[in-house]
Amino acid sequence: MSVEAQELACREGHIGLLTLNSPATLNALSESMIEQAQSTLDRWARDDRICLVVLQGAGDRAFCAGGDIRELYDAIIDPADPEKPARFFTREYRLDYSIHRFPKPVVGIARGVVMGGGLGLFSGCRYRLVTPDITLAMPEIAIGLFPDVGASWFLNRLPGRLGLFMGLTGARLNATDTLRVGLADLAILPEDHDNLLARLQEERWTGSTAADDNRLFRLLNQIQTPDYRALPASQLEQHEQFIARLSSGDELPEIVDQLLSAEVDSEWWNTCMNTLRTGCPVSAWLVWTQLKKAQQMSLRDIFRMELAMASECTRRPDLKEGIRALAIDKDRNPRWSYERIADVPEAVVSAHFVPEWTDETDPMRLE
Repeated sequence: MSVEAQELACREGHIGLLTLNSPATLNALSESMIEQAQSTLDRWARDDRICLVVLQGAGDRAFCAGGDIRELYDAIIDPADPEKPARFFTREYRLDYSIHRFPKPVVGIARGVVMGGGLGLFSGCRYRLVTPDITLAMPEIAIGLFPDVGASWFLNRLPGRLGLFMGLTGARLNATDTLRVGLADLAILPEDHDNLLARLQEERWTGSTAADDNRLFRLLNQIQTPDYRALPASQLEQHEQFIARLSSGDELPEIVDQLLSAEVDSEWWNTCMNTLRTGCPVSAWLVWTQLKKAQQMSLRDIFRMELAMASECTRRPDLKEGIRALAIDKDRNPRWSYERIADVPEAVVSAHFVPEWTDETDPMRLE
């Protein structure tokens, strides 16, 4: 099974241990994995024996590298089932929303790669633990998509305009960066993973969400964490003043020009700028617009907005072209529908933000 579900007995109560088990693909989410995870979480939400859930990825290379873009590409080019790409996003977003709204505490334990859809899962967890080798990013601009899976929610909650910067550049954060900006709560060493699970199993869980959450909070604050001096040096600490200054302004083309023309002597910065320079111009506008629109939105409305955006992306050529260049032909030379950000018509952008659902037809509705 590409998703492994275990129910671990504790001194009282049980833990649901959900493992994304496709290490060969860096635990990238296929549609079948999403369905398996959703079915398990729905069952555990109703099961009084399950008092809390732990979500992790198999292997030591990744928690989850995002959605399975090869499968998505095949769905986009398949004329037999034109609704399949939108169905993939609908199921993925509902899974993310389910984790955000899960009625019991959820602990995410992430190591290695956490990107795109992986960050969508991780961000929904009540407690988010990372190992020192973490690499976290939202690199969708490189494939003609946008930071989705609830990113309009969690990117908007980062300091300054870091969320905008991450969306435009696919900036990769390390463990120190991730903790610094609040995208994770706690660092643990990989060798302490099994000890943590054993410690959780020693507890008496009551089935009362408030009591169990309080017990879990105190337990996690007692576990041994790595010395912060042993963690990687923060890239954001070195660059956050540049990011804040250069990302300020009211016009996207001006901000992009400021970023690309800045003289910053840093390999990390240069990698970010290369992604921005070669990324999809329509995607840049989607990042800009989604973050502005989402500022006053509920989480549920954000997922509905992003689902409309993703559906439109599957109908336009850029997403297919971006995946082709990155993962199919691997020439890394996408031919975007518009060459420059300034060339993108406003009508193309606004077409991604047309509401497609009412409260009655809401695909985020949890039973």
